[in-house]
Amino acid sequence: MRKMQALLLSSLLVVSACTPVFDNREEVIQETRDESTDQAAIVPNYTMNEEDYRMILRENSTSVSSARNVTTSQMGNRLDIAEFEDGLRRLSKEHYDPETYLFQPGQFLEGDTLISWLSRGNVSEGGLNPELDEDEATQEEFEESPRYISNIVEQNYLIRNEENVVDVEGVTIGIALRTVYNYTTEGRDFQVDHSREELLEKGKEYAQTILERLRAREDLADKPIMFALYEEEEASSKVPGNFLSKAFVDGSDMSVRGWEDLNENHILFPSAEAEEDYFDDSQLFSDFRTEVAKYFPNFVGTIVNGFYVNDELREVSIDIPIQFHSQSEVVGFTQYVYSLVVEMFPEHYDVEVNIFSMDQQESVIVRNAGEEEPFVHVYE
Repeated sequence: MRKMQALLLSSLLVVSACTPVFDNREEVIQETRDESTDQAAIVPNYTMNEEDYRMILRENSTSVSSARNVTTSQMGNRLDIAEFEDGLRRLSKEHYDPETYLFQPGQFLEGDTLISWLSRGNVSEGGLNPELDEDEATQEEFEESPRYISNIVEQNYLIRNEENVVDVEGVTIGIALRTVYNYTTEGRDFQVDHSREELLEKGKEYAQTILERLRAREDLADKPIMFALYEEEEASSKVPGNFLSKAFVDGSDMSVRGWEDLNENHILFPSAEAEEDYFDDSQLFSDFRTEVAKYFPNFVGTIVNGFYVNDELREVSIDIPIQFHSQSEVVGFTQYVYSLVVEMFPEHYDVEVNIFSMDQQESVIVRNAGEEEPFVHVYE
């Protein structure tokens, strides 16, 4: 493992590997239906960000979630995988306060259950996607019965009582929907494009069906559940998809009502969409690229991903690929980019800059919204 150095402009602080061990965790009991099988679990005393959830870690467990592999197998874009799960936690904070609730990946829906739900078939038999024999179907039949739903993610939110016992007091269900459905028939490849209106209509139908199935379980019959609909991007996309709508269901309620449309957007810079919809930001990031090129005229280029909520820029992630010849070049260039971040970018949104060579990350610069000075790390 490479050592990490903290860079503060021209000063380097090397952290010693001889670090003392602190007691940074506490044990709790997680109840199950069968009290004889109640499990010990670990809760970290700290989070990396005070706005994050503390995560429940089960002792003697080889996997935090039996359904984790479903996500990686069903979603083709790694950016979608990260945004889908991280975004669900972000949206859940409105209903499950991180100061009160603990977090764990979903434990109620097994991987086999999710695979069954995501398959084609009769709804009464489990499948949520339209019934169709894909080996024999014609193009017309595929067009009439496309797959809409691609993935389901469950998240659990727990509260600890005075006896140091934790129990699930909130559930979030994310439903990922395909923007494009690709299929093959008669030896040819085809695709069906889904409009946002279609995805919203289908997603709300799926949410109601899933709610009824969850309420049929004794352990989820009276738990509040938040549903969120996610528009998945194509596998080749350089930005993730977006959440379209969410709804909160009180404990014991049997209907998903009160859907709230979400105005969230991931934008790639440079792009025609960015130029048209976010001209000022597009110009700013173009100026940033110009300034970077003054230091390394032959650099490949920067990739900027901007995240907007209600058309307001909230986060910017910038990747800069450079070919370095020495560690001193890495340090010098990181200092230069540090100064550009401080001088060029307003402080009302988060900024993260990742600087890469051909085969590894060299440094990272992070500035949280409202802060003046970024955090910087250089690897060696």
